[in-house]
Amino acid sequence: MIKYLVNAYVGSQVFEGGLNKIKADGNMGEEFESEFNVNNDQMKAAGYFEAIGAIFLFLSFLGKTFTRAGIFLINAVLGVAVVKHLKAGHGYEGSKNALKLFGINTLSFLETFRK
Repeated sequence: MIKYLVNAYVGSQVFEGGLNKIKADGNMGEEFESEFNVNNDQMKAAGYFEAIGAIFLFLSFLGKTFTRAGIFLINAVLGVAVVKHLKAGHGYEGSKNALKLFGINTLSFLETFRK
């Protein structure tokens, strides 16, 4: 039961951010482009990965395949986010949230292999 709550927590944290990236209107797109050297199309693709991964995590009660697919999609984006934050000079403080969610997701992924 706790693993589903953890997946729902991560999914809810990531889903909203994914939708914001998909909308990518106005200042957010320009900010990402200048700060992280990511163009508008790349940002939208990351948003779709996050949103779809979050939906898979919400559906994780249906099976391990949904959990693994969701974690893979989200961790791909979070891994890039951590690297981009570090390259932008934000250090640990700037990448703390992405690192936290990446760690929780990794533990959840490893748990799917437990019998």
